[in-house]
Amino acid sequence: MPQIELDEETIKRLDGIRVEDESYDELVMELVNIYEASELTLFHAGD
Repeated sequence: MPQIELDEETIKRLDGIRVEDESYDELVMELVNIYEASELTLFHAGD
């Protein structure tokens, strides 16, 4: 799995939206899924 480095402000923003004991991996996967779902919605909106 790729490794990424985050600056302090990004970590603070992620901490602000984490739920209880949610890991950063879980949070990032959720954000990616939301992005992909919205991208698909926009793609199909033009049909």
